[in-house]
Amino acid sequence: MALSLILTACASKDDPAGKSLSYTPREQASYLTQQQAALRSARVSNVDYVLDFTLGTTESFSALSRVDFDLSDVSSPLTLDLDQAKVTKLVVNGEEVSIDYNQWFITLSEQNLKLGRNSVSVSFERKHSTNGEGLHRFEDPVDGKVYLYSHFEPAAAHQMFALFDQPDLKANFEMRVLAPNDWHVFTAMRESRTEQVGDKKRWHFDSSLRLSPYNFSLHAGPYREWQDSSGKYPLRLFARQSVAKQVNPDDWFTFTHQGIAFFEDYYGIDYPFRKYDQVLVPDFLYGAMENAAAITFSEGSFLSNGVMSHSQRENLARVIMHEMAHQWFGNLVTMKWWNGLWLNESFAAFMATLATSEATEFTEVWRTFYAGGKQAAYRQDQRVTTHPIEVPIATSDNAFDNIDAITYSKGASVLKQLRHLLGEETFKRGIHNYLSKNAYQNAELDDFISALAKAADRNLDQWKLDWLYQAGVNTIRADYQCQQGKITGFSIRQTAPENLPTLREQRVQLGLFNRDNNQLALSEQLAVTYKGAVTPVDGLVGHRCPELVYPNYQDWAFVKVNLDGRSFNTAKKQLSKVADPLLRSMLWQSLWDSVRDGQLPLNEYLEIALLNIEQEQDYTILGQVLSQISQGKNYLNRIYGPKHSRVKAISEQLEQLSWRAALANKDDRNKLRRWFAYYRVFASSPQALGKLLRVLQGKITVDNLEIDQDKRWQIISQLSRFRHPMADELIEQELVRDNSDTGQKSALYARVLVPDAEVKASWLEKIQSGNSDLPFSKLRTAMNALYPAEQNQLAELTAEQRLATLAQMDKNNNPVFMRSYAGRLIPATCSEASVKRLDAAIENSAVLSAGTKRRLLVAHQEDQRCLAIKKKML
Repeated sequence: MALSLILTACASKDDPAGKSLSYTPREQASYLTQQQAALRSARVSNVDYVLDFTLGTTESFSALSRVDFDLSDVSSPLTLDLDQAKVTKLVVNGEEVSIDYNQWFITLSEQNLKLGRNSVSVSFERKHSTNGEGLHRFEDPVDGKVYLYSHFEPAAAHQMFALFDQPDLKANFEMRVLAPNDWHVFTAMRESRTEQVGDKKRWHFDSSLRLSPYNFSLHAGPYREWQDSSGKYPLRLFARQSVAKQVNPDDWFTFTHQGIAFFEDYYGIDYPFRKYDQVLVPDFLYGAMENAAAITFSEGSFLSNGVMSHSQRENLARVIMHEMAHQWFGNLVTMKWWNGLWLNESFAAFMATLATSEATEFTEVWRTFYAGGKQAAYRQDQRVTTHPIEVPIATSDNAFDNIDAITYSKGASVLKQLRHLLGEETFKRGIHNYLSKNAYQNAELDDFISALAKAADRNLDQWKLDWLYQAGVNTIRADYQCQQGKITGFSIRQTAPENLPTLREQRVQLGLFNRDNNQLALSEQLAVTYKGAVTPVDGLVGHRCPELVYPNYQDWAFVKVNLDGRSFNTAKKQLSKVADPLLRSMLWQSLWDSVRDGQLPLNEYLEIALLNIEQEQDYTILGQVLSQISQGKNYLNRIYGPKHSRVKAISEQLEQLSWRAALANKDDRNKLRRWFAYYRVFASSPQALGKLLRVLQGKITVDNLEIDQDKRWQIISQLSRFRHPMADELIEQELVRDNSDTGQKSALYARVLVPDAEVKASWLEKIQSGNSDLPFSKLRTAMNALYPAEQNQLAELTAEQRLATLAQMDKNNNPVFMRSYAGRLIPATCSEASVKRLDAAIENSAVLSAGTKRRLLVAHQEDQRCLAIKKKML
């Protein structure tokens, strides 16, 4: 095998490009390093692909991949990425040459290359992927039909064809696909024509606009198609035939039309592609993916066996907007390397929430963002594994090491507060200028910041350093004094963790509240830009002394709020009297944060919650607090175990409250469904499980509550989780009723969930064996079900083994597998022994990959948190 040596090409008459380039050998590995990518893009430009695929229902496909490109230096070999294929022919510049291939990349000898335009053709065969990357194959268990879809982010296009698989080598993609006659084939361009070839059909697609490889796609199969040509661009929606009844195309098309109109207006740039396709696919690794003009969505998140709830429809609208935002920010303008992936995702998360709030019926979606994604970002930023928003990425294998709530929601929150700091119109103008200047090109963070700085006419270097290159979340607190009912002094105090001491500049609104007509109402509102440790607010001196101060009113800032003592006591006592729903949500969050931070006893929080939650009328806050209560119950299960009298007592209260509240809200379908969903989650006693069974059997009915197929499986899982005597029989009966892919996964989940040591050991062995015939999507389902909170004793039985084999599992499996495995199966059972066990594992973690080590550290920190909550209990 030819291998590049470290060479230096000196500028001379023999070097027409007049460049001096250094070359290093490419590592014999599946990944690409940033250095290798930079060296390749310094030589290669003007890339075009011509792709020819032959697809069918078998487990493999064949293809010819032709890449045409300009080359500025021929002093060393060049590599072309292609993963795990059988290469049958390699032609370089018209000459068939010997194949130098290591199953990860083809090495092209410098002797076969030339300065200027080159053409390389690779003929190959490859098995379809079954882990959600590359060209994934899925066989529908309902009707046996085969569906294909591609997923390339971060760098998996080389699992489908031969190419330069790096984001800064944008290219035009021309494609032909031979496929079964009844299949649809779609990609970034609409087909230009089709032709009959025997009993198959060949689809021709004209050359695409310039795209990074991970933005290109190929989807094929007998998909059900819906069309909408009522707007500016033709819209299509695709799904498997067997799940077509679970799709409401009207919602999809409505939200898509609203989004395109919003983004074209906001960006001041027309939608950059010629059509807009969306496809629901099975076994998908993530929520959705922004392939140019052919976006993929996970079936599990967006199919519904009944009428979608308010939260499900809001989530659909928001995710459609997220992927749509990428069509400009990510697809039209793309990062140069994977360290810029955060900006793509942060911007799309911010813009998705903005677009959903301003262009759809879901005008309160910023409150959903606050209660969900933003809280996840706060938690992530306080972990031992926190990291700056902008971090170096050494290789393509590391691209997703830091894909987390910091990448998405902290970044989105930082952009939101920057918009407040600069002003809405200034921010909008800067975005337009950035996209216009860099259209169809690659850009870096400095290009983005420069566009905003120029629009604002201010230097953002310090802002960039503080917010993007420093980790951690700050805390602010209102510090004020009063005499005779008037404020005599007021300031904002900012603190930072000792190990992450950066103090930042940020603009907030101060909200001062007092009781008025038995409600806690806003009496003063003031926008303030604070920085440093102390920022005086003289404008409030002389004003009425407040009963409660919230120093991040309306949630402009990314900052934790530490309520002053007076405000904290008011919040605990007056929660139900807070009229403003966002403030009420933020106060609930402050109480829950106090539990997680070891300041407020968990049992005291639960008492407050149980006294107030039944009166809560806001749908979003209801979901937020019920989620916190559920997390609280999980802590109790881990601390004491499900048979402890304290746990039994709170469980009984939650069962009775949630059932009573469900019946009380039967005229409001959304609240009814939310309360019933938590009744199912809380049900664990024989009485409550018996009631669930009668609901399943139709012996108990509730007006406006439809027990659709999804709810049937959820009920059966809960019955299995607490070992109801009919659970096994119910699983078998339900599989006859629903043998779909979703049904099979639901049955698997219910079986693994049962509290049985032999079942746990058997499934753990299947997950760990590496030779299971189950697809990854089902192994991931089993991982999710193995050890719920109340099964700590069962988790302890395999804890030592799971830690002892962690390094070997990490070595034997790819990052996709380990993200699920390490995230779910590192044992943390809320005991001193568990923490010591994790201490020892951390000491021996040098051999672990970065991603797996991070998950080990998180498990250790969360185990310590659980112990701290236990010690605080009254």
